[in-house]
Amino acid sequence: MARLDGLEGQFTAVPGALEEAHALRPALERFRPEACVHLAWYGEPGTYLEAPENVPALTGSLVLLEELAAAGCGHVVAAGTCAEYAPAARPFTEESPTGPETLYAAAKLSLALVGSRLAARRGFGFAWARLFLLYGPQEDPRRAIPSLMASLLRGEPFPATAGEQVRDYLHVEDVASAIVTLATMRAVGVFNVCSGLPVTMRAVMETVGKIAGRADLIRYGERPYRAWEPMYLCGENGHLRSQGWTPRWTLTEGLRQTFEWWTRNGETTDRRMR
Repeated sequence: MARLDGLEGQFTAVPGALEEAHALRPALERFRPEACVHLAWYGEPGTYLEAPENVPALTGSLVLLEELAAAGCGHVVAAGTCAEYAPAARPFTEESPTGPETLYAAAKLSLALVGSRLAARRGFGFAWARLFLLYGPQEDPRRAIPSLMASLLRGEPFPATAGEQVRDYLHVEDVASAIVTLATMRAVGVFNVCSGLPVTMRAVMETVGKIAGRADLIRYGERPYRAWEPMYLCGENGHLRSQGWTPRWTLTEGLRQTFEWWTRNGETTDRRMR
């Protein structure tokens, strides 16, 4: 809820847990939503990929869809993950084979499949936003880009991999606008939410280093690649663009804006989010 600070009066908060989605029934019956954006899930950095919490997140999501249908909701946009795809060394399209290799990705893919069938049976629209890699202000400080920025801001060396991984990064504001587009257009089906622009992690880190003026602190090759991480992860976004969506941020401009935000808010955010 900390990310909602300062927005009081612009929304009505109904506290609850995804695992107890049935408890939302009275609020949904009163509100009668026309559309729902479902982003809730367990996502603790370092543990979420194989966490048992993925299972109740899946079952709670299915209950939520049933409750939304009962309340007359006409359209749902739910967040998936690029990790649903089977590993490949080329850009993923929405038709690329799936092959989740973690419990998290398997649970997300399960929701995509069951959710689409449930939507067809209950008569509401269902868009699956398959998110690639996000970055931007207020990201958890334990994740790659903010942890790099925090180290450089403190003037500390940052142990990094060799940076040969190819990734697809999209600014969180562009992710949000993509989800809003899918909701307002009442889009149906699977949509890659990504930049469509492959970039190596070394290039990302070098850009951050230049922005911070401390590229000398990045120690390439001091950290090994993680056994589970794919070396290539990039998508095609033509299907999303066909809905009228266009990203605002270039990677360099987005990283600069993000670094400026962490420069102003880093210490406070780090304490509040940990």
